[in-house]
Amino acid sequence: MKFNYQARTKKGDVHTGSVETSSKESAVTILRERGLYVTFLEEVAAPVYARRIEFFGKITKKDIVLFSRQLAIMFRSRVPLIESLRVLSIQTKNVDFKEKILKISEEVEGGTSFSQALARYPKIFSFFYVAMVKSGEASGKLSEVLNYLADHLEREYHLTAKARGALIYPCLVIVVALLVLTLLVFFVLPNLIEIFEASGQSFPTSTKIVIALADFFRSWWWLIFSLIILLILFFFKYRSTESGRNFFDRIILKIPILGLFLQMIYLARFAENLSTLISSGLPIVQALEIVGDIIGNVSYKEVILKIREEVKKGEMVSSTLSRAPELFPPVFIQMVLVGERTGTLDTTLMYIVDFYQKEVDRTIDNILGILEPALIVFLGFIVAGLMLSILMPLYQTIAL
Repeated sequence: MKFNYQARTKKGDVHTGSVETSSKESAVTILRERGLYVTFLEEVAAPVYARRIEFFGKITKKDIVLFSRQLAIMFRSRVPLIESLRVLSIQTKNVDFKEKILKISEEVEGGTSFSQALARYPKIFSFFYVAMVKSGEASGKLSEVLNYLADHLEREYHLTAKARGALIYPCLVIVVALLVLTLLVFFVLPNLIEIFEASGQSFPTSTKIVIALADFFRSWWWLIFSLIILLILFFFKYRSTESGRNFFDRIILKIPILGLFLQMIYLARFAENLSTLISSGLPIVQALEIVGDIIGNVSYKEVILKIREEVKKGEMVSSTLSRAPELFPPVFIQMVLVGERTGTLDTTLMYIVDFYQKEVDRTIDNILGILEPALIVFLGFIVAGLMLSILMPLYQTIAL
């Protein structure tokens, strides 16, 4: 928020200007620190176009990664927490995030712990993030924990960005193919069909099928488009329900290739989060509970919560993992067993993370290496078949 102010100094000099902050109280505090006593303060209403920009200014994972890394560096350089937060709020470009950081700094300055201030924004700072900061405050290792968090979030961001980036090329190819087919159906085929019908010759079966499909799409495109939109809306609506999440989370792991790829991502996430939490000093039972909440898949969450209950009773993590071989492969279980026996579970888990992240990178590269030419060939066959069905009668007409 932006506020116009009028204030006086101790000597009585009048100052006017504007200040950006999250609230009127914060604006008064900032001006008081500058030696100014406010006599008038008014919020400046943002223009319509600015509001639209702020509406789309969603706080992204990249914003959280940068915030965590910069805070870790400043804290390690012995810059006080409140001052670090204020500096970060000034240089943060995202207006919404800027306001949140300012509010957090105000709450910390007012006596609230950093973890409690973060916990008031669960949509920005996950339960895992808050738990890590809380453990760092309790152990006096907040600087180390912030470094752990920054490294962890960067790895998560890299993994997610690479997985999403792998879909860009196939999607572009499909979009281009759909545009080409649309141009053929709505602009090219109608003129060619008129020529064929004027010639009065009989068409091959393939040409009749193409003409029938083209007529159908031209007549009912609005219905097809509406059905596709409704199916997409139904998918996201059902996916947002608990039963929908359970259904898709379970079935997606059974899809060939994709299921194996996602399994590696979940295993890397499980190992890294658990290692990070254990390294920061959290008891393993509490760490497992947090990991279960943030793993991102119902099947894994249920197994992890069962593991937590067994560990409470004195069982080893590796022995409980072996009861879900469809989710945790033997190599993973063996590595966890070695870590438990040697007392280096956190270090061993990071070896697992490194292994699976490299496997994910290799899998993405391999899938793209196969998918790109396969898509081009497949779409080429479709377009070639379509054109052949049309050109055959055209050549016959010319020959006659």
